[in-house]
Amino acid sequence: MLFLKRQPVAWLVAGLGNPGLRYENTRHNAGFMAIDRLAADCGVSIERLKYKAKTAEAEIGGVRCLLMKPNTFMNLSGQAVAEAARFYKIPPAHILVFSDDIALEPGKIRIRRKGSAGGQRGLQSIIDELGSEDFPRIRLGIGAKPHPDYDLADWVLSRFSKAELAVMEKAAARAAKAAVPVIAGKIDEAMNRYQG
Repeated sequence: MLFLKRQPVAWLVAGLGNPGLRYENTRHNAGFMAIDRLAADCGVSIERLKYKAKTAEAEIGGVRCLLMKPNTFMNLSGQAVAEAARFYKIPPAHILVFSDDIALEPGKIRIRRKGSAGGQRGLQSIIDELGSEDFPRIRLGIGAKPHPDYDLADWVLSRFSKAELAVMEKAAARAAKAAVPVIAGKIDEAMNRYQG
């Protein structure tokens, strides 16, 4: 009888946010919304505690992936991502990150091969821990703060309105779909089909 060896984990997919009910449906948790949608599309639930994160394994386009939601809070996201990357020997080019972006209107998504953190502290933590900016990311727009004097921390930790939440759920679904071609090495296709 022939036994097929299970594929090793070849990609990490991390959604950034803050753990706990207190932060549910806040702007900073847009990354969690996207990774939860991707997990649902794959028929898995991200619940196993490992690498300072809630994790689940899933197959995406025939590729074994570790889905993760860091439990470290946003500003220390890199600790969880780097720990899992070291364990599985995953290079930065095979680490896809979902995060929020205040420079984009709610519901818009932007896909990038690599780049700076653009002020997003979770992304900066990952860059610092990996020692590299060379990982793909899908950023979900959460909108700019309503006026210049508004405290940025208060803004990103505020909850979406009911109307915004409906828009964000659609954006999370698009972001999850965009992950499939990114993992398949077709990032241009992902940009053309899902960005905007």
